[in-house]
Amino acid sequence: MKVTQHIKEAKDTLFSFEILPPLKGKSIQSIYDGIDPLMEFKPKFVNVTYHREEFIYKERDNGLLEKIATRKRPGTVGICAALINKYEVDTVPHLICGGFSKEETENALIDLQFLGIDNVLALRGDPIKTEPTFRPHKDGHKFAVDLINQVTDMNDGKYMLDDVDLEPTAFCIGAAGYPEKHFEAMNKQTDLKYLKDKVDAGAEYIVTQMFFDNQKYFDFVESCRKAGIDVPIIPGLKPVKTLNHISFLPKFFHIDFPEALSKELLKCKTNEDVEKVGIEWGIQQSKELKAAKVPCIHYYTMSNSSQVKSIAKEIF
Repeated sequence: MKVTQHIKEAKDTLFSFEILPPLKGKSIQSIYDGIDPLMEFKPKFVNVTYHREEFIYKERDNGLLEKIATRKRPGTVGICAALINKYEVDTVPHLICGGFSKEETENALIDLQFLGIDNVLALRGDPIKTEPTFRPHKDGHKFAVDLINQVTDMNDGKYMLDDVDLEPTAFCIGAAGYPEKHFEAMNKQTDLKYLKDKVDAGAEYIVTQMFFDNQKYFDFVESCRKAGIDVPIIPGLKPVKTLNHISFLPKFFHIDFPEALSKELLKCKTNEDVEKVGIEWGIQQSKELKAAKVPCIHYYTMSNSSQVKSIAKEIF
């Protein structure tokens, strides 16, 4: 079932979460172990992230360095198939621009359609660690809106290199939104324009980047509505878990901690202290969002379900 259909039929705020594929060499059981504790809250869909390949440099006998692509995590297609089979839950695989040609994207979408997967989240993706800025595949897409256009074309029965229309796909397309602005956007107005472009291209719902100040989400939704963006906007939350998160999350995701949260985090001496604060703040955020009748609350678990379970027990 499509994410938008789940939202339309819901009588209350939905619960969903996102998982991270395991590192290479780990079995599917490592994913099940993270998901099992959350299934009691009856998620309507589960997002599966995609992490593009990384590169290593290996010295040849002649002293020159050879750039070799490595895959550290399995792809989303197989993981989504496994989750559907085990849990009978809808999955939302992430599609990214980086590292993929248009042909490879089409092939992935054909596989997803064959599996009966109804949803995709279309993202540009992050640059790989060895590159300072995002570099698209030479035969791929530069922006998420271009990726959305390709999915929309396939929904209209228009495939690559085919002169006749084929059986159309029926993917519900999600896009990312940034309550605190994407760090590469010149300002919030241009960021909203790019988001409107994605919706106009075919995105049917939006999932936000994590945030810790609900007012920024509420302001973001209001700005979207004024800009003519009328699709559901799902807030994305991630509880702070470790001392490292205190500096890592603002730096890597370009977000701010509200003053009340930062004061509590500065008192923390151990990871356990941070985890407790993260749960309490996550409960507070979730209660306020649910009271505001948001369509769904989406949790970034990073494949660690303990904090999200503690929060969900108080909310759902």
